[in-house]
Amino acid sequence: MTREEFILELQKININLTEEQLDKLDKFYQLLINWNEKINLTTITKEDDVYLKHFYDSLTLIKVIDLRENLKILDVGSGAGFPGIVLKIVFPNLKITLLDSLNKRINYLNEIIKELELKDIETVGARCEEYTKIHHEEYDLIVSRAVAHLKILLEITFQSIKVKGFLIAMKSNAFDEIKESEDIINKLNGKIIQVEEFNLPKEDSLRTLIKIEKLGTTNNKYPRKYSEIKKSLKK
Repeated sequence: MTREEFILELQKININLTEEQLDKLDKFYQLLINWNEKINLTTITKEDDVYLKHFYDSLTLIKVIDLRENLKILDVGSGAGFPGIVLKIVFPNLKITLLDSLNKRINYLNEIIKELELKDIETVGARCEEYTKIHHEEYDLIVSRAVAHLKILLEITFQSIKVKGFLIAMKSNAFDEIKESEDIINKLNGKIIQVEEFNLPKEDSLRTLIKIEKLGTTNNKYPRKYSEIKKSLKK
C-alpha cells in the first residue's frame, strides 16, 4: 500500500489525515525500522507492507467505535506500538496507556513518544494480569491486536474496563475463539455486541474486530494467576 493508497483507503472509512499526521507516520516508520535492527519488533519491514498491515490495520478500529470521543484507552501488548501509537497520531484527543511486559519494548515506545512529541500517552512495563488486578474499572476501552487467545485476553483485561466500557480484540479468523470464550464472557459480566469481519485492501487477508461490552462489575477473583488461566484454556 503506497502512501497515496493509504490516504485514499482511510478516506473510505472517514479518516482524513493532515500533513502533520502523515509526516509523523513517516517518521514513525523510519524510527520503527531503525529500532528493529536493535530489537525484534516486527518481521514486516517494507514500507508498503507497514502502511497496510500495521498503520491501516490499526486504524480499522474506527469501524466499531468512535475514536473522536475523549476515550481513555489501554493498549495491551502494544509491542511495536500497534495500534496505540498510530491511534494517538491520528486521534490526538485519545488518552492512551501502552502496556507491554518487556522493558526493551517499553524503552523503544518511550523513545517513539519523545521523538514524535506525543502528549497524553504513557507506557507501563508490566504483565497485564498483574496490572489490571490493581487498576479496577479505569478504562473506557481496552484494545489488543493479535496478542492472545480471546479467552485469555478477556480474563486478563476485563477487570480494568469501566462498566459500559469495551474490550475490542483485533484478530484474523476468530470464529473458534469466539465460541470457546462464551462461558468466560458471561462469568466476567460481559456481552459480545459486534463482530466486524472484513478484508484488508490490496491483499484481501481476513480481519475480525470483536467488540465486547462490560455490563457490570467483574468479580474480584478475576483475573486469576496466569498458570490457572492457561489451564482453563485446555478444557
